[in-house]
Amino acid sequence: MVEGPTGSTVPRRQLGRNLRDLRNRARLTVRAAAKKLEWSEAKMWRIETGQTPLRSLDVQAMCLVYGAPTDLTEALMGLAKETKARGWWHAYGDVIPEGFDVYVGLEEAAANLSWYESDVVPGLLQTENYARVITRTHIQGISDEDLEGRVHLRIERQTLLTRVTDPPTLRVALSEAVLRRPIGGREVMIEQLAHLVYVSELPNVTIRVVPFAAGTHAGVVTGPFEILRFPVNGDGVDTEPPTVYADGYTGGLYLDKPREVEQYDAAFQGIWETALDDQASRRLISEVAGSHEQG
Repeated sequence: MVEGPTGSTVPRRQLGRNLRDLRNRARLTVRAAAKKLEWSEAKMWRIETGQTPLRSLDVQAMCLVYGAPTDLTEALMGLAKETKARGWWHAYGDVIPEGFDVYVGLEEAAANLSWYESDVVPGLLQTENYARVITRTHIQGISDEDLEGRVHLRIERQTLLTRVTDPPTLRVALSEAVLRRPIGGREVMIEQLAHLVYVSELPNVTIRVVPFAAGTHAGVVTGPFEILRFPVNGDGVDTEPPTVYADGYTGGLYLDKPREVEQYDAAFQGIWETALDDQASRRLISEVAGSHEQG
């Protein structure tokens, strides 16, 4: 996909993916939907593949034809406004209602995930108890009901690692600090570290630890980030451009300009080479779990 002058393609791709899903749920072909909207099939294809920015009024018209609920229509209209932005900072709880998560859509579509974390276990690898502590810390004053709902959704996301059809390849580099920080107390950490060992034995998952002894490395400068890559088509070309995602306290940063991705690729490779190998990492995780038991 060629990057247009508007910068990030992330909101366009996500908008197109959701509009395509709505059309399919409405049991409309591209031709039938185009006829109802009085558009060309080519325009429909460009919209659904994220090739073009879209006016919020056009999104409203499509949602009306597809019978979309009001809250989703408003969310997609808000997302449409972002398709013309030069960059994109998605702040949770702004125009996007609960349950509409741009990142989750990208994660589900990805074929390869490369993830560096410096402080906490990545969401795809968290246990319920660990996720509960992190979520309660992140969202001050959250109700018990909302907390459990968010934890449930996080655990449900993890099924993509073991799905039957094309599970993604996941490479995770963890700072040793992630293992030693006693989040939730001793029992929570022992359970979490045991889970890391278990998941690391999946054929599509590799976990490596960057020890304190490694000293300075690229991750010290970059902070946590994730690189998502998507399946290739029959010609060996990416179906969607690679995207870098960095989660923040108030929102997530999405980057997909080639130069940006190249820089993060180089950073991750440097981190990966600094980390312990697979077996040594697994031993260290087990040893740190033992230290939590003794503590």
